[in-house]
Amino acid sequence: MTSQHPFVFIVDDEPAVRDSLALLLKQEGINVQTFENAETFLSAYQPDYKGCIILDIRMPGIDGMQLQEKLSYCKCMMPIIFLTGHGDIPMSVRAMKAGAIDFLTKPITRAKLLASIQSAFLESEKLIAANKHNQDALSRLASLTKREHEVMQLAIQGCHNKEIASRLGISFRTVEIHRSNIMHKTGAINLLDLARIAYESGLNTST
Repeated sequence: MTSQHPFVFIVDDEPAVRDSLALLLKQEGINVQTFENAETFLSAYQPDYKGCIILDIRMPGIDGMQLQEKLSYCKCMMPIIFLTGHGDIPMSVRAMKAGAIDFLTKPITRAKLLASIQSAFLESEKLIAANKHNQDALSRLASLTKREHEVMQLAIQGCHNKEIASRLGISFRTVEIHRSNIMHKTGAINLLDLARIAYESGLNTST
């Protein structure tokens, strides 16, 4: 399933809950897909899914917290809204620390649920945009040679060309050529822009 529009994925082992939530959201014009347990969701899950997940805590097999952990490991970009009738404060704290965007208890009002979903959709868009920036940055840096990577790291740490040449055992002119190639390959307009690209790629620039 691929779509330009976000979906709400409901994972709950209670048919009545799944059906009532799906009906409510469809009435609001929101795309919905339901799953009776974590296993069926995981078997259907695709990295390009957009939207958010409404997730129960207590389910047979893989429970909600375990599913959250698995999705985090997969770098899932869909925020999780926990909706449960069995929540407590320690559980909610654990879920939020693990990245859940909200922790709601049943029964839930229509307004509160819709507000939480809208917040989750906005967060999902931010995550997707950030990931796109990261992938773009990685593709730019992938064209650099090993030596160019070394020069770039020293440059964005604040080293001048003379210092870079000394530390790498190359000539000043060679450093200038490498820096010119780096700027051309990455499309960076200045050193600050280059540092941004490196940061967005996940490159550790502190060493």
